[in-house]
Amino acid sequence: MSTKRSEVGDAAKSMAQRIASTPLAYEIEFLTVRVFVAGTRLVNERLRELGLGARSYAALAVACSGVPVRQRDLVALLELDPSQIVALIDELEAGGLVRREQGPEDRRTKAIVPTPKGIEVFAKARTVTGDAERESLAELDDDERETLRRLLRKVVFPGAT
Repeated sequence: MSTKRSEVGDAAKSMAQRIASTPLAYEIEFLTVRVFVAGTRLVNERLRELGLGARSYAALAVACSGVPVRQRDLVALLELDPSQIVALIDELEAGGLVRREQGPEDRRTKAIVPTPKGIEVFAKARTVTGDAERESLAELDDDERETLRRLLRKVVFPGAT
């Protein structure tokens, strides 16, 4: 790790310690954003060896889920601009991980389908993201992580089991 990066990390830890007892430190939105930023940074570092980032991993994960997905579905799910989704899918397609196929219900739509290589890379990436999750949430034990996962799923996917 570079000296500058280490200094930034030390400064962030120092600031975190100073605000830990302030009202901001009890706001759920602030806390979830902080967890998101730290987790995404770690995931991006780890996925780089597979030629992926957090966003491209998410798109590949949905494509490999077995749930039919169109580009516009990814726009809604990932809350990205359509042009960003097109770029993500272009990147995955160029890497041989997905392909666009004519949509089954509407010929004008493009379904995103994983390739065998995409399924293989996704399996490796899933291991990488699981390891990164355990590291970024190291302060939580297994039961606490599952409770956090259950509560976040309840908020993100209301009514889903």
